[in-house]
Amino acid sequence: MDKSYDPKKVEDKNYKFWIDNNLHKSQITDNKDIFSIVIPPPNVTGSLHIGHALNNTLQDILVRYKKMKGFDVLWVPGMDHAGIATQMMVERELAKDGVSKNDLGREGFLGKVWEWKEASGGQIVKQLRSLGVLPDWDMERFTLDEGLSEAVKKVFVDLYNEGLIYRDKRLVNWDPNLLTAISDLEVEQKEVKGNYWHIKYPVEGEDGFIIVATTRPETMLGDTAVAVHPSDERYTRLVGKKVILPLVGRKIPIVADEYSDPEKGTGAVKITPAHDFNDFEVGKRHDLSMINILNADGTLNEEVPQKYIGLDRFDARKKVVNDLEELDLLVEVEETQHTVPYGDRSGVVIEPWLTDQWYVDAEKLAVEAIKVVETDKIKFHPKFWENTYFEWMKNIEPWCISRQLWWGHQIPAWHGPDGAIFVKLNEQDAISTAEKYYGKKVELKRDPDVLDTWFSSGLWPFSTLGWPEETPELKHYYPTSCLITGFDIIFFWVARMIMSGLKFMDDVPFKDVYIHGLIRDEKGEKMSKTKGNVVDPLEVIDKYGTDALRFSLTALATQGRDIKLSYPVIEGYRNFMNKIWNATRFIFINLDEEFVYNPEIEGNSLSNIDKWIITKLNFTLKEVEESFNNYEFDKTAGAIYHFIWGEYCDWFIELSKFSLYKTDSETKNLTLNVLLKTLIRSLAALHPISPFLSEEIFQILKGKRISLPKRQGSETESILDIAYPVYSEDDNYKEEYDQIEFIKNIIVGVRSLRAIIGLHPSDKVSVNLNPDNEKFKDIIEENQTYLINLASIDNLTIGKLDSKHKSVAEIIAGVEIAIPVEGLIDFEKEIKRLSKDLAKATKDLEQTDKKLNNKNFIDRAPKDVVEKEKRKFEEFKGQKEKLKKVLKSLKG
Repeated sequence: MDKSYDPKKVEDKNYKFWIDNNLHKSQITDNKDIFSIVIPPPNVTGSLHIGHALNNTLQDILVRYKKMKGFDVLWVPGMDHAGIATQMMVERELAKDGVSKNDLGREGFLGKVWEWKEASGGQIVKQLRSLGVLPDWDMERFTLDEGLSEAVKKVFVDLYNEGLIYRDKRLVNWDPNLLTAISDLEVEQKEVKGNYWHIKYPVEGEDGFIIVATTRPETMLGDTAVAVHPSDERYTRLVGKKVILPLVGRKIPIVADEYSDPEKGTGAVKITPAHDFNDFEVGKRHDLSMINILNADGTLNEEVPQKYIGLDRFDARKKVVNDLEELDLLVEVEETQHTVPYGDRSGVVIEPWLTDQWYVDAEKLAVEAIKVVETDKIKFHPKFWENTYFEWMKNIEPWCISRQLWWGHQIPAWHGPDGAIFVKLNEQDAISTAEKYYGKKVELKRDPDVLDTWFSSGLWPFSTLGWPEETPELKHYYPTSCLITGFDIIFFWVARMIMSGLKFMDDVPFKDVYIHGLIRDEKGEKMSKTKGNVVDPLEVIDKYGTDALRFSLTALATQGRDIKLSYPVIEGYRNFMNKIWNATRFIFINLDEEFVYNPEIEGNSLSNIDKWIITKLNFTLKEVEESFNNYEFDKTAGAIYHFIWGEYCDWFIELSKFSLYKTDSETKNLTLNVLLKTLIRSLAALHPISPFLSEEIFQILKGKRISLPKRQGSETESILDIAYPVYSEDDNYKEEYDQIEFIKNIIVGVRSLRAIIGLHPSDKVSVNLNPDNEKFKDIIEENQTYLINLASIDNLTIGKLDSKHKSVAEIIAGVEIAIPVEGLIDFEKEIKRLSKDLAKATKDLEQTDKKLNNKNFIDRAPKDVVEKEKRKFEEFKGQKEKLKKVLKSLKG
């Protein structure tokens, strides 16, 4: 073995080994234990970012774990066609050559997009392989491939025929640059400086005015009412009367509606139903006219006075304000900070725009989708995300599914000359139906719009398995086992998959939904290129290796919390990989040609140390299985880390050296067998999280002719063929375990006392141990060798220490540990130093206690922060007590 672990030497090699041996493939069997999962399809335009790395690492962990547990496993990979993002990218490329999509026409442009997709799209799928993930690449799907397109058309036609898809004129988020409706997820809310313009609206037939305020004065040209609160006595007499709309002259009613807030401004608000989502609802309640004053490109249309027609919306704003000023109708201009919606792709201000679009009656589909979560047919992890789901689903609005783009699933609807609509699976069926309808041949025009990307991805769990065909994969793997995704798309994707699955498969699409947090920087700030705090997973992999990145993300993936990721953390887990490598090298150094590995070791031939490590691993495996079952990835990683580094490397290897170096060959071979067996089982437990290192060491062991355990039915010799190690009552040696833990506690106690009085770890000291019973005394005498060597003791005495000796002492687990210190330290100097340490510990304790007694902190701080403070309190409390005892001893 090389002296240190070099990820670059092993990662490509081992990934190729897995693929060449078909370890990524699924196979339908009679196995009743089935685990299936679908990848949240990344955009075809995307490249691997740290969020992808987290999401796919967690999926791969489950896939590998279930494979090793003997499950029939399928992980479906794929990509989303990403309508707006892809079309924008290709349009930009064409623009470099002075070509627009309109120059090419729809078919010509789509041809260019497909060319781009084949040549440059899907880079992210290649990058995913560098993460070591093992989906069934032979099952890879694309939301625009032929099979999925057929599924999309069938769902649209079926929902339309049931009256669940319809056309309607409603407000949408309109992008005046891209000339399309966009979803709420594609709208970025930004805090910007702006103004409130306070405007006088003359009351008809009176000398008075109603004053309203707006941040978008150009929209007043489309006002159709002024609203006041029903209980606002200032306006009671005016309700039912009209005001004269300035600049337009239109008479509009004063209506009473609870949307108006009497405490805000004048209590009166202008109502523009065609250009504000709240006003749209007010307009429906009062049957108001809905006047759309904007063209698709954001210029003003013929619904406004002549002098404003054709102006850009922001130029119109300036002119409207100037004209109001000239008419003495502008009361005040108030500076304000307010939220403005921007398109996340185009970067322009989004307009609420009244337009004809296609909608899904989501409210009806939501009924069953709510029930399956309420009855735990689908469980969210953490559970509190169910509240977010219910909040959205119980207040669901019609879902706008049409987009004014060319790249995507074109809506299967054809329009007749009189506006009649024919929704069919194909054009020929539409023509046949139209001929029967009209009694003659007519020219039909296909609807130019495409479907919202979320419409096709909402079918992902069953369309990727071959639906609407009744494929063996669909029958065997649906419903899928779980979904791993981010909180931001619970409504946009998770909810829509649930609604679609229930509607078309009559079953839930998955049983568990694990929601992971957002990855932030070490200070908890959101990562962004402008802040320069983005962690690039590909750079991390190049510098530290894939396993270090995967383990870091897993260890930090605490349920309900965002992840604070930093390079020191990743470096720490890179060191963990090196620690495992070096532990393996240590074993190899001690192997000789005659050694024969025999994992079937009889219990009565094991030493207490052997029984202790076997029991320790057994407890760890129980914790690992429980955390896996509860999707507590951080606890899984933590348990494995603490066992391998903290117990196996730091304790067992050190303790085993006494057997390896100072005893007969039979004892040495027994120790090596336990070392190897524990290492192999630990590597198997580690494998789902850190696949490359574990596979590499496995292959090296295989090359050493060490016979390795294989899972029943496995064919290749990969670590994936090992049955995942599990807890067993047969591997519990409680008495021996307790004895070694007792010895460890004494060693730690001696080390702690040495550190407190400022002794170097290598300085030899005399130690007196005074156990409070004979049983403890026997255990100490039996394990003196370990105590003397691992605690750097040159003289160990057992029994009560002569009171004439000045010493520092501590009682741990029924044993008084005393270190005589006369002639060993400078008393005056140490008392001074320890007094300072005590003062600091006291101050730290007081500050932590103050924080924990602050009700505001307890109520508002995140749970994990509060728990951290409680742990600090106990730590400072213990430190203070220990320092007080030592100082008392030195002063006595």
